[in-house]
Amino acid sequence: MSIRDWPDDERPREKLLQRGAAALSDAELLAIFLRVGVPGRSAVDLARDMLKEHGGLRQLLELDEAAFCATRGLGQAKYVQLQAVLELAHRHLKDTLQRTDAIQSVADTRRYLMAKMRHHPHEVFSCLFLDNKHRVIQYEELFFGTIDSSAVHPRQVVKRALHHNAAAVIVAHNHPSGVAEPSRADEAITLRLKEALATVDVRLLDHVVVGDGQTVSLAERGVL
Repeated sequence: MSIRDWPDDERPREKLLQRGAAALSDAELLAIFLRVGVPGRSAVDLARDMLKEHGGLRQLLELDEAAFCATRGLGQAKYVQLQAVLELAHRHLKDTLQRTDAIQSVADTRRYLMAKMRHHPHEVFSCLFLDNKHRVIQYEELFFGTIDSSAVHPRQVVKRALHHNAAAVIVAHNHPSGVAEPSRADEAITLRLKEALATVDVRLLDHVVVGDGQTVSLAERGVL
């Protein structure tokens, strides 16, 4: 049966218009992105096949170009379209932070950091530089590799804070293992950065550890 023959409240597009995007399953959202199926399979059927083949939505969205284009029903045009959609989502999160007070929008801050960092296959240390109203000036990734006390250089963080004329900083790093639990080394780095930034009258507001679908705030843990 074609999707056109389904009841209106079961068709993905009509369902989205009636109930909102959040009411749709991963397969239904993906079907809207695909627009059409293949002979013998509707767009929803094809979307379900793809999600099953790749182990879920996140795994599908993170495929490289070669693997994505090798999937039945996909190709380079869809890959380009998907990358544009993902980048729009990242920019929307960034714009949301820049329009609001980052300290009052903790959830937005964490969503933005997770979107930017959790997909890295290696550890990355980043900074959100904030103005005196705690609005985001700039996001920068500064250190790469194994993030320990020897890899993170407080002087470089201070240098970039001064460059942006920042009044405050939120730092973050990811755990590629997916487990966001901070280590003793993470706590030590946090205290070193706090002391270094204080010498130039810049506040360290938080150090966020990003895992797979979760974040941990060292400020909430009482480290800061």
